[in-house]
Amino acid sequence: MQQNQTDSLATPYTPTAMRPFWIEQALFNDGDLAPALHGDTQADICIVGGGYTGLWTAIQTKQHNPALDIVILEGDLCGAGASGRNGGCVLTWSAKFFTLRKLFGESEAIRLVKASEAAVQQIADFCRAHQIDAEFRHDGTLYTATNPAQIGTLDPVMQALQACGIQSYFKLSPQEVARRSGSAKNLAGVFSPHAATVHPGKLVRGLRRVAQSMGVRIYERSPMLGFDCGQPVNVYTPGGSVTASKLVLATNAWMAGMFAQFERSIVIVSSDMVITEKCPALLAQTGPAGGLSVLDSRTFVYYYRSTTDGRLMLGKGGNTFAWGGRLPAVFDQRSPYSGELTAALRGFFPSLAGVPMTASWNGPSDRSVTGFPFFGKFNGSPHIYYGFGYSGNGVGPCYMGGQILSSLLLEQDNAWTRSPLTHGPLGYFPPEPFRYVGSLLVRNAIRRKERAEDQQRQPWLFDKLLSKLANAAGKADKA
Repeated sequence: MQQNQTDSLATPYTPTAMRPFWIEQALFNDGDLAPALHGDTQADICIVGGGYTGLWTAIQTKQHNPALDIVILEGDLCGAGASGRNGGCVLTWSAKFFTLRKLFGESEAIRLVKASEAAVQQIADFCRAHQIDAEFRHDGTLYTATNPAQIGTLDPVMQALQACGIQSYFKLSPQEVARRSGSAKNLAGVFSPHAATVHPGKLVRGLRRVAQSMGVRIYERSPMLGFDCGQPVNVYTPGGSVTASKLVLATNAWMAGMFAQFERSIVIVSSDMVITEKCPALLAQTGPAGGLSVLDSRTFVYYYRSTTDGRLMLGKGGNTFAWGGRLPAVFDQRSPYSGELTAALRGFFPSLAGVPMTASWNGPSDRSVTGFPFFGKFNGSPHIYYGFGYSGNGVGPCYMGGQILSSLLLEQDNAWTRSPLTHGPLGYFPPEPFRYVGSLLVRNAIRRKERAEDQQRQPWLFDKLLSKLANAAGKADKA
C-alpha cells in the first residue's frame, strides 16, 4: 500500500452478521448481490458507504453530471448498517430551530428548516418518479406529551417559527391527539404535516437499484482497508483497489472507529426497536392513523408507527453507549431492551397485549455535540470529503447530506457549499473514560427524572441538572 497521509484505518469495517427486520423483508424480493471488487479499477469519484448518504450523493451527483464515473464501495450489503435499521420516520429539523439559530444565525436556521421540510417531499417525488415501492406515506408526525411535565414542550419553538413565517406545527385538542395517535396515554400534542414514514430497507435497496440504473458501479462485500491521500486517491479493499479523482467517506457511525481524529466528534448510542406480528384488524380499531409517526417529549423519545402490512413498530433511543467510537457486538444482535420496549408498546396499546413480537433489533446512532450532521474535507485534502453525525434523525436529512456532498464534489458555489454545516465538527466530547462514564451518568439521571415525572413526582435536583447536559451533548433530539 502506498504510504501517504492516511494509509490504514484505526479499526477496519467489519460486515454485520445480523439482518434486521426491514432488510430481511427488502431482500425477500430484492436479494441480488452486487459483485465484490476484484482487481484494480479507476473512476472519477469513489464513495465509501452504501447507505442513504452514499447513495443519495451518487444519485444527485449523477443527476447533475451523468458523464461522471462513480464507484460505491460497501463493506457488507447496501443498507446493512443504520440505513436499514432505523424506525423509518422521515422527519425534519423544525423542532431544533432554536439550536440551529444559536449555531448558525436566524437566516441560515430558516433556510435549513425549510430545506429539511422540502426534503420530505423531494424523497416522495423521487420514489414516485423511479417507482421505488418504499411504502412512503406522507401523513405527518405527532409530537405528544405522556405526562403533565411534557405538556407545552414545543410551544416556544412553534411561536418562534411562526414569527419567521414558518407554519410547521398545529396544536390539536387532547381528544384529537388521542384519536390520531391511537393511545389515551398521549395527553396533548402538536401535529406537523411535514413528515412521513417509509420502509427503510425498501428505500435503501430502491436507491441502490436506481443508482445502478444510472451507471453507478456498486461493489458490495468490499470493505475499505485504507487509502492514500494523493491525487488521485487510491482506495484499497481485500480484493482490489479504486483509483479516483475524488473520494467521499460516508460510513456514518463507523467513522469514529475508522479514524482516530473523529473518535471524539460523536457519541455512538443505540436506537432499539420491536415490531409486532401482523394485526391489521386491531390497528384499524385503535390506530395510529395511516402512516402517522408519533413521538413523545422525552429526552430519549419513544416513537412508534404502523406499517402497510398491519404491524406496529416501537423504538427508543439512548440505551447502549459505545466505548471509544467502537461498535460492540450488542449493536448487531437482538435488542437487550426488547422486554422493556414490548412493555412500553403494550402500555400505549393495551389492546395489543396478546399480539406477539415478530422481531427486535438495534442499531448505532452517531450523535454529534450539536445534534446535527457535519461535513468537510478530510485532513484538509481538497478532493476527499466526509459527512456524518445525523444524531438519530437521518432518513430525511440524508437527502440533504447528498445535496451537500454532491455540491462539494461538483465544486459548486451554492447555499450548500457555503453552509456552516461544511466546516467539520463544531465541538468534541471528552476523551474516554470520561465520555463513556459521563454518558451513562446522564442517561441514568434522565431515566430517573422521567420516571418521577411519569409518576407525577418532583425529580431530584441532581437528576434535573444532569439531564440538562443531554441538550448540550446532542442527545436530546426529538427526531
